[in-house]
Amino acid sequence: MSDPDLWKSVKEKESNRESVEKKIKELGELNDLTKKFKEIEEELNEIDIFLAKDSSEISTEEILKKLKKTESKLSQLEIENLFTNEYDKQSAIFSIYAGAGGQDAEDWAGMLFEMYSKFSEKRSWKIKIIDENLADFQSKTGKYPVKDITFEIKGNYAFGYLKKESGVHRLVRISPFSSEKKRHTSFALVEVLPDITQLQTEAENLKIPESDIKIDFFRSSGPGGQNVNKVETAVRITHIPTGLSAASQVDRSQIKNREQAMNLLKIKLLKLMEKNEIKELDKMRVKVKPEWGSQIRSYVLHPYKMVKDHRTNIETAQAEKVLNGELDEFIEAEIK
Repeated sequence: MSDPDLWKSVKEKESNRESVEKKIKELGELNDLTKKFKEIEEELNEIDIFLAKDSSEISTEEILKKLKKTESKLSQLEIENLFTNEYDKQSAIFSIYAGAGGQDAEDWAGMLFEMYSKFSEKRSWKIKIIDENLADFQSKTGKYPVKDITFEIKGNYAFGYLKKESGVHRLVRISPFSSEKKRHTSFALVEVLPDITQLQTEAENLKIPESDIKIDFFRSSGPGGQNVNKVETAVRITHIPTGLSAASQVDRSQIKNREQAMNLLKIKLLKLMEKNEIKELDKMRVKVKPEWGSQIRSYVLHPYKMVKDHRTNIETAQAEKVLNGELDEFIEAEIK
């Protein structure tokens, strides 16, 4: 990076700027990786020193705790080494949709949002809600469940870790909304997409004819569907040929919400084109339906407690811990 010819080339030819920015990014990633390895080396040296000292100065339990922490960091580096997809290092765009089942399904969609929020919090990832369609009732926790919600999880490797969470999630429990206390099965659909940053160039080159989109403006709503914005700043854009849509109401500016919704719609279209191996958007004329196929994971709270992933067969009886964001075992098994 200290090569003067590199910066000279940027001034001489603007097209070299992208190459330089890529090199700067790669250098930053290498520095971060080196820093992580140095931290692990320092921790192992510290453990060696403790082991060489009188055992009364530190307990075996404390040493094992330090070893477990270091082992976790090594495991994380091992997993990140498995990420080969060009989008894996990016942030993730999540959408959760309540299935059929009324209040129980909407409550379940809200529970999943809380689960992923807590998982992200443990990793110091940031959550930013892009669009939400809240239910008109409160759950026992006092929060409003969601009919559907779209949010960004911002953090390194967020998409790599969470992309396999796409699919149908099934909940079995005694319905808190049933006076007869009957067991109820609820479903929610999770969709995970990479952040627009990595797809920016492709998205800019993707031109959608005005005749192929429908734009709706509406008021941003608060809990229980209450309109909290007197101006129609929220935007929903629908791609008529496929039926795909994206919305944004996070910003007070209609222009910014429209831009966010269009970017999100383009991500969905690009991923759909990639999946169907179609290179030209005008050939994408088939109506897309939500993929409510077989569930990827079941969360059973009655008559026993168990969370089971149907792809890896990983399961645990600690259902409450999983719903509180302890998803590492499931996510790492699917990645590996």
